[in-house]
Amino acid sequence: MGNDPGKYNIKAVSRMLNIQAGTLRAWERRYQMIAPVRNESGHRLYTEEHVEILRWLISKINQGFTISQAVSLLENSSLSMEKAEVPKRDQADEIGDKLLAALLEFDSTQAHELINQAFSLYTIDKTVIDLLGPILIKVGDLWEEGSITTAHEHFASSFIRSRIEGLSNSFPHSTFLPKSIAVCGPGEKHELGLLIYTLYLRRKGFEVIFLGTSLAEHDLEVVVEKIKPQFLFFSCTLEENRKATLELAQEMNKTFPDLMIGLGGIAIDSMPLELQEEYREYLVGMTRAEWEKWLKKRIDQLK
Repeated sequence: MGNDPGKYNIKAVSRMLNIQAGTLRAWERRYQMIAPVRNESGHRLYTEEHVEILRWLISKINQGFTISQAVSLLENSSLSMEKAEVPKRDQADEIGDKLLAALLEFDSTQAHELINQAFSLYTIDKTVIDLLGPILIKVGDLWEEGSITTAHEHFASSFIRSRIEGLSNSFPHSTFLPKSIAVCGPGEKHELGLLIYTLYLRRKGFEVIFLGTSLAEHDLEVVVEKIKPQFLFFSCTLEENRKATLELAQEMNKTFPDLMIGLGGIAIDSMPLELQEEYREYLVGMTRAEWEKWLKKRIDQLK
């Protein structure tokens, strides 16, 4: 931490950063991310660098990270504090290009470092939805056009999935928010888009039961009966599975009329206009703004 003398006591830091002194002491004891010096009376004294580190950690928490995740990002980031505070406007694109290249080179070490860098610069939502999501789409496009092998596609998808799952499972849920189920439509094998949406919901405090790829016939009804969720989300990426997904959504709506159903995925978003109009109330959209609008409207209906 350098040789700068401590100049702020814990009460001053607490006021400056709007954080309880007890919380600061707990963080220091558990994570050892800073080591305040002690004056002759044994009281903590914080340097300017300590304050900047704490300020950075708090900014990450305000963006949705837990303190342990924020400390991990701080430890793993190769950026200085100054760089972390002011990212370049086009830096996300640069990181995305480098991450895609690392994944196609099967370089997991570099890929982890780049994702850690992105998380240190941007919010969870921006990193996952605006960075990792488009990379998954790009990898899928490259595979479909024959530019990369199945091995490349599997490695990249598995790598990104593991990072998203690890992050998604770390968020606590609120007992006051609706319980939800997220599942792929019939025949669907692509679940990463649904996993990203699940992380978005968990970030907001929802308890989400992630079922992944499509279930056996009638199994979903059994799960809904058991869990009694208020929301059911389907994902469909392939057009050949769209008809079955829409039919299942209608069937579940008839069986459970109080269940709020959401539909998403590339195949849903690209439906003909007449189908979009017919299923308008189900369509959650493809962007964060659309997700927010759809979810707010449904939650207001529950009040």
